Amino acid sequence: MPVSPAMAENLAAAVRKLYDDAELTLIDKLRQALEDGLESPLWAEIKLRSIGDLRAAVEEVTEALQADANGAVAEALATAYGRGRQAAVAELGALDIGRELQARRQLPNAPAVDRLAASWAADTRPLYARITRAVVDFFRNTVTRVSASVLLGTMTRRQASQQALNRFASRGVSGFTDSAGRNWELGAYAEMAVRSVTARAAIEGHTDVLAELGVGLVIVSDAPLECELCRPWEGEVLSLDGPPGPRTVQAEHAIQDGGLFSPTRTVPVHVVGSLLEARGAGLFHPNCRHSLSAYLPGVTTRPPHHGTPGTTYEDTQRQRAIERHIRAWKRRQAAAMDEAARRRAGQFVRKWQAEARKNVAAHPDLRRKPQREQIGAAR
Repeated sequence: MPVSPAMAENLAAAVRKLYDDAELTLIDKLRQALEDGLESPLWAEIKLRSIGDLRAAVEEVTEALQADANGAVAEALATAYGRGRQAAVAELGALDIGRELQARRQLPNAPAVDRLAASWAADTRPLYARITRAVVDFFRNTVTRVSASVLLGTMTRRQASQQALNRFASRGVSGFTDSAGRNWELGAYAEMAVRSVTARAAIEGHTDVLAELGVGLVIVSDAPLECELCRPWEGEVLSLDGPPGPRTVQAEHAIQDGGLFSPTRTVPVHVVGSLLEARGAGLFHPNCRHSLSAYLPGVTTRPPHHGTPGTTYEDTQRQRAIERHIRAWKRRQAAAMDEAARRRAGQFVRKWQAEARKNVAAHPDLRRKPQREQIGAAR
């Protein structure tokens, strides 16, 4: 069976929940820190002196998050790699070249999994320092702004604190930038990173098996609602090694030879580039719908084109934007300092949930994913 990033999607969702729960915990700690002693005339002085306590509390949360996430990701990588190998076994099992695999127990390749786990840990290490700095800086700036608002008589301390918390909760712990320069909120950034590394593990598990058996070519599926990054590679043949760029190669027929006294039968195959080249150009990005399967010369045919009349890639991005609004208002609920603010946030959650239903109903090719609208456990 083909391998795709979707094989590891549920693994990324589990890791994301760790980050969402941690973010809710941080919002709650901020709410408690601002609310404690709110009526005291010395509130500002007390808050500024307590920054060290808040930093220690945040660091405790981030250290636990780092340990839990690294362990969960290592387990997810081993699972994803194993799924990729199993996909190759299932794909080639009906052929002579794959029958030997069916009788062999396939174990995750420890060096590959360890390398990917180390890469994840190194890439996300700066994340935790950024979390602590973002929370502490917000708290310090909020105390200053709230004090100024009260002195100017524009609002009460509670109102000013709630307004600041609302802004923080709406965007979450943000400011995480990927290699393309896009900014992410904490949970979304973590999920994106996990999807990327687990998808890579699944694909490597699959291609490692193909390489072991001497299968050097793969073909990309034709997926509906493709993005600009993936479109050039749809339905095309890629090499597992060799130089980048398009070329035509003479490949041995997968199931026919030339006979006892005849030369080996070959067929021409147009290769558009290498798998490494395609991935470097964006194929198999997070949320990618494409899959990869072995290309067997003379046997494999190009996949049919999947049309999606009435639905575009932009419609899928609209659904992602709606999910972000739902998560933002759920964080506002968690940050509410009174029942009125909590009820108002709940109204907007329901408004955007209705918008999600409306968008899916208008585009039959879209699917609603309620897990992408969740922010940990409700407080």
